[in-house]
Amino acid sequence: MNAYRIALDAENLRIMLTTLVKWTASGAMVFGGVVPYVPQYRDIKRSENAEGFSTYVCLVLLVANLLRIFFWFGRRFEYPLLAQSVIMIFTMLGMLHLCVRVKSMHDISTRRRAFIDFDVRHFWKWNRFSDYLQAVLLFTAIGGYLTYLLIDSFIFVEGIGFLAVFTEAMLGSPQFYRNFQNKSTVGMSVQMVLMWTSGDVFKTGYFIANQAPVQFWICGLLQVGVDIAILTQVWYYARYPQTVKKAVS
Repeated sequence: MNAYRIALDAENLRIMLTTLVKWTASGAMVFGGVVPYVPQYRDIKRSENAEGFSTYVCLVLLVANLLRIFFWFGRRFEYPLLAQSVIMIFTMLGMLHLCVRVKSMHDISTRRRAFIDFDVRHFWKWNRFSDYLQAVLLFTAIGGYLTYLLIDSFIFVEGIGFLAVFTEAMLGSPQFYRNFQNKSTVGMSVQMVLMWTSGDVFKTGYFIANQAPVQFWICGLLQVGVDIAILTQVWYYARYPQTVKKAVS
């Protein structure tokens, strides 16, 4: 009888610990994605200089997470991943708002670049946050309408799923290119990139362990590779300093 009770207690403890681990992992997935941007946000706000951070990172994450939400309507996946996308969208809008405000403080040009001008030369280089918001809302409306029309198309649904995770996998590419342009990583938060790397490793493992759609974990591995490339830039430009060039916003 005692042996039975001990075995039962051990099984209950195992179930409790398993549940706790799952909830902790889910919470890390939901909120862990925004943590890397906290040091970058603080750096920009403190220095009032956003030159080291590429706002195209915000563009990549906004597109990727909106596509992921569209994908969810066609092929349901775990709610923590859906919640992560919603939180990340608001986080990127907050980053954009700060960057636009800081850049406007140093912008001596009187010419306004607006979204409604539909000038591709100034795409994602507008003067006001409202222009970025208009672009995001337009993309959401068009994407939502197409998803509604083609929700029963296997090719469409799987296609947007792949685009969502592939776009997110390219998250670090704008930052990598900006560093390459500047020949420096000054102004970029190394903490942010280290958190990207650790988060992407955890995220990829989470995808594999929870049998997420294959698009998720393949592109997760690609994302880790991009993170490592940026960290390599940090080492290279610190060891071999080069002439710093001011990147075009």
